[in-house]
Amino acid sequence: MSLLGTRDEHLRRIRDSLGVNISARDQHIHIEGDEDAVAQATEVFERLKNLAETTGHLSADQVAHALTHARDQTPPATTPTIEVFNAARAVRPRTPGQRRFIEAIARHDVVFGIGPAGTGKTYLSVAMAVSALKQKVIRRIVLVRPAVEAGESLGFLPGDLQAKINPYLRPLLDALREMIDYDQLKRHFEQDIVEVVPLAYMRGRTLNDAFIILDEAQNTTVAQMKMFLTRLGEGSKIVVSGDTTQVDLPSHARSGLIDAMTRFRGIAGFASVTLTRDDIVRHPLVQRMLRAYDEGPQPNQ
Repeated sequence: MSLLGTRDEHLRRIRDSLGVNISARDQHIHIEGDEDAVAQATEVFERLKNLAETTGHLSADQVAHALTHARDQTPPATTPTIEVFNAARAVRPRTPGQRRFIEAIARHDVVFGIGPAGTGKTYLSVAMAVSALKQKVIRRIVLVRPAVEAGESLGFLPGDLQAKINPYLRPLLDALREMIDYDQLKRHFEQDIVEVVPLAYMRGRTLNDAFIILDEAQNTTVAQMKMFLTRLGEGSKIVVSGDTTQVDLPSHARSGLIDAMTRFRGIAGFASVTLTRDDIVRHPLVQRMLRAYDEGPQPNQ
């Protein structure tokens, strides 16, 4: 009971973090999945078993530490590198969840990546798009984001269209600038090889031979998500990323991301990957802050 956690919470966390199937029966734990992930899960359980035998109890922090330790021991040769234009920038997944995400993108035409801030959803999506462009698998990259965070229409913001949309598309632009040299990226923009556009301007288009990324997709409505997904043309790929816990839509509006995740489950050509707090690759404090928010405010001392 101590090893698996209350209602198997430790088992589920290890399963979701490493992408393996785990079953526990008759004092045995059976693990199935990718060879590296199975080895990591085995190491985690061995480490936690020793702790449980010593202390009689396992905390969520101890499970997280065991997962981090197991990932750090993964041989670098097993981690694929994503080739981008900037040779000095080596892009590779740093967690099993991130690896599942890029593998899903490579194998499927429509991929949904769900997870909290800092899990690399946007960065890895852009890296895969740039890699596809470099290898001439696609002819253009289209980066899309809904502009709803400020609760204002684009028409009320100052400046021309580029000035209006830049604040919303900044995370996508930042990722691009790390992977493509400035002069080359400028030429790509001028030739419409790379395009950044707010979601509202996607209506009526059909995109062939394109890698299309929709970021912050939790802030789309059901109608907007339907409109966006049906832009998919021949030879194209769509990656949709978002955090279903950070929906900024009005309370009466259903998130198009949540709706699509339910609607498309089991459809061939579609894949969904869920990243967790254990996939966060920002400052270590981000994991602790998210855990504190999940657990709610502490009672007054």
